Amino acid sequence: MVGMESPDGGGGGMVRSEEDLGPPWLRPLLATSFFVACGAHPDLSKNECNLFCLGCTGHALCAYCLPAHRDHHVVQIRRSSYHNVIRVSEVGKLIDISHVQTYVINSAKIVFLNGRPQARPGKGVTNTCEICCRSLPDSFRFCSLGCKLGGMRWDPSLTFAIRPKRGQNSGDGSGSDDSFSPRKLRKTAAGGYELGRFDRAIRWSDDEGSRSNTAPITPTTPPISRCRPSRRKGIPHRAPFYG
Repeated sequence: MVGMESPDGGGGGMVRSEEDLGPPWLRPLLATSFFVACGAHPDLSKNECNLFCLGCTGHALCAYCLPAHRDHHVVQIRRSSYHNVIRVSEVGKLIDISHVQTYVINSAKIVFLNGRPQARPGKGVTNTCEICCRSLPDSFRFCSLGCKLGGMRWDPSLTFAIRPKRGQNSGDGSGSDDSFSPRKLRKTAAGGYELGRFDRAIRWSDDEGSRSNTAPITPTTPPISRCRPSRRKGIPHRAPFYG
């Protein structure tokens, strides 16, 4: 158990569990700088650091760093408007992201890692982030994971701990999971690791052969058959003769 301080700096006597405050990797993740060249692989192409190991909680990683993190839980960070985001399908199974606004980018639901302050909310805004004052829909309180963490200083009802719903097994593993293991990376002929084009989603291979983790969701259209059915010509009949 750990004591949380009140906003004025005094110890408010409120005791929160470590689970409520988030896993050990959350604060290092929020403080990490991403999308910089990897210092360990400066001479390799596509060495941008957009990965984070939840087990090591160290600096950001590039794809070439992954073999050193075999069997670790690694997540991928993406960018939207020069801000770091993570997919809900990755982080939503690890922490409670309630009260944080989600967005849909490239057909994927995401949340921002840190706040994006607005100096002056637009006209007609009725709700803003409780930390950075960014305009929000009325159903949300925070614009990012970092802002929710800040709000926990004075609101004891906030938590990052996932509470299993009634009748639901918390470890059922249901839902999609965009995190990956270095064992599933596909090595290219040049000795690197293959990255997807648009969002650099890592492609992997499995025991049944190489495939991509960004497989199309909609079924493919069946090929059009060019064979026309044969039409059998009927027996001709003479028209009746009227005398």
